[in-house]
This record gives sequence, structure tokens and C-alpha cells, in this order.
Amino acid sequence: GRPEEELDRLTKKMLYDMDNPPSEEYFGRCASCGENVVGEGTGCTAMDQVFHVECFICMTCGSKLRGKPFYAVEKKAYCEPCYINTLETCNICSKPIMERILRATGKAYHPQCFTCVVCHRSLDGIPFTVDASNHIHCIEDFHKKFAPRCSVCKEPIMPSPGQEETVRIVALDRDFHVQCYRCEDCGCLLSEGDNQGCYPLDGHVLCKNCNTSRIQALTAKATTDL
Repeated sequence: GRPEEELDRLTKKMLYDMDNPPSEEYFGRCASCGENVVGEGTGCTAMDQVFHVECFICMTCGSKLRGKPFYAVEKKAYCEPCYINTLETCNICSKPIMERILRATGKAYHPQCFTCVVCHRSLDGIPFTVDASNHIHCIEDFHKKFAPRCSVCKEPIMPSPGQEETVRIVALDRDFHVQCYRCEDCGCLLSEGDNQGCYPLDGHVLCKNCNTSRIQALTAKATTDL
């Protein structure tokens, strides 16, 4: 009655059965119930083990699996419907993910479903970002959509291809590309060179020299008007 005695008895029985099969149709010991599998048609093999046909069943619903598709998970067999019910579903298409799972933003996706909402290309292994509504964007389209626009050329101020950052100049509550930040009169760059710096006048972006010229012209006009 002790466990050691029971183990010894089962070991001796197994060794005896191996040397003295119960019959010519002895196929081994059932991995589920532990009893001998004897007789043609009474057993089956799966996962490198022998089972009675009645014992080889789905771990969830109990349906017989002989001759049917099944999935083995940690040496346990599941019928196809029960296995699919255990899988995570894609956040985009809501279908079960049968193969590789892509995890992002705390959710699961098919790699082919994880795409930019603008250009629809797959972002599997590609840098991405999300907007305030949690919509997925590739970096380029995110900048195109949400980056501030230059008040001169009206194009978005965004990093060059392959770059992660860019420079935005803000003046008079307006945004400028570095190359667009120029004097409205002479066209010289205000971010570098001898004319560096903005000297605004009546909402106009001007270099120092052009600012002085406009003030002088306004003064002369005022004198003339008098």
C-alpha cells in the first residue's frame, strides 16, 4: 500500500509486459490511463506516445481526436476549435493570431495588420508613433500630419529622411524652416551670417538694415506729409 511498493509493482509489471506482451497486438501502455493498449484499432500514437482511442481526447471539450487535426501544447492535446479559442486576437482584424505575435502599444497584432493609418505600409520592425487617439503612424506621416507648418512655404517642418530631429524657428508667433527664415525685403537669411537676427516692424520679418531703411522711409514720409 505504500507508494514505494506501488511504484515497484508497476515497474515490474511494465518490464514483464515488455518481455511477455499480453498478445501479438500489444502496442504499449496508454499515456493517459496507464493501462495496456491491446488489439488492432484500439490505440493510436500521438506526441511520441501511445493512447487508447477513447483516452486520446481534447483537454478542454473531451472530444475524440483520433484522425482529426489537433494541437499539442506542453504535451497536452487540444482540438482545433478549442486551441483557437485560447489564442490572442489581433487588435485590428479581430482574428486569432495563429503564428507570430507582434506586440505594440500594449496590444497584439498580426505583423501584416500593424500598419500606418496614412500610407498603410507594414510597420513590423519599423519605428512608429501614435497620435492622441492611439492611431498608429509611421514617423514620416506623423510629422507630415502633425508637424507645424512653415508660414512662408506652408510645408511641414519635419526631420530630413533618416534624421530624428529638426530645427524650427518661431518668430512673431509664426513658424519657419531655417532656410525660409529670411528678411522679407532683401531675402537674406536671418539665422546666420552678418544679418543674423530678426528686427520686426509692423508684423514684417526684417534684417537690421532693412528695418532701419523702412523706419527712415516712414519718417521721411511723415515729414513730407506734414
